[in-house]
Amino acid sequence: MQVHYGFDNVGYIKNPVVTTGSFDGVHIGHKAILKRINDIARGIDGESVLITFYPHPRKVLYPENAGKNLVFILSQKEKIELLSKTGLDHLIIVRFTLEFSHISSVDFIQHFLIAKLHARFVVVGFNHHFGHNREGDFEELKRLGLQYNFGVEEIPEQDIQQETVSSTAIRKALLEGKIQRANAYLDHHFIIMGTLGKGAHIFQRAGFPTLTVQIEEAGKLIPHEGIYAVTLEWNSTHYRAMAIIWLDNYGSNEPVLGPLNVDVHIMEFDNILSEDDAKLFFQKQLADHVDIADEERLTSQLSAACSSLDELIF
Repeated sequence: MQVHYGFDNVGYIKNPVVTTGSFDGVHIGHKAILKRINDIARGIDGESVLITFYPHPRKVLYPENAGKNLVFILSQKEKIELLSKTGLDHLIIVRFTLEFSHISSVDFIQHFLIAKLHARFVVVGFNHHFGHNREGDFEELKRLGLQYNFGVEEIPEQDIQQETVSSTAIRKALLEGKIQRANAYLDHHFIIMGTLGKGAHIFQRAGFPTLTVQIEEAGKLIPHEGIYAVTLEWNSTHYRAMAIIWLDNYGSNEPVLGPLNVDVHIMEFDNILSEDDAKLFFQKQLADHVDIADEERLTSQLSAACSSLDELIF
């Protein structure tokens, strides 16, 4: 997969089959769209293209309300990692600005999909809107397709157990600690990528030394506080581990508001990984809180979580 930042240096793409959107999570609905553009591209000797935007439009358009506390299932680095595994040929990341937001739906098609890419086919998800004030819809896309001679197709919503899959539903599941539900919607394990650093002393004293995972991108969603079974990938090798997501209220019986910390205890592994990059793949929640304020209870809790890991298949 080739990654392009903006349209200026994209170059020639053969018979482009294009889709657009945020694709936060690269979930099962997104994968249906990506599979379709890949299939169409192969059928016309073309190449598949995803146009996405950074930062997220809501962060730019509504920084003081709807976008202020918006969190994302994937950082940009994680999104690129997952998209690279879908068979997509080209990812175009467009910097979203207030100026860009004023481009009309017609101008977006004319200036970018036609003039820049020479799109042969455009595929969108159900109820997709584009252009200034989300004025463009599938009916307009069909009209423009006839005008500019490109094919169009709409992919229906994807359902799991009669529940519509969406990035919003996945965020809700993760924020509630419902990892297995989120993973079903995603069709892959929820991922956190980051640089490993020195772990918290409280876990060392409890007999479970950890490394902290330093989150690189502000706005990356961290699941609900708790203990999770995870697979840690480091240096192309996978290890059983438990992730501890916690608030630093040690020594206090009062709740503390603030950013969540992510530590990881790696089973059957002694090497120091500090300052190395790693990926955590979340499997299951083992506890829905962390007893930071009581070392004795914390040791007992972590011991029970480790025992639970032995019952899981990684």
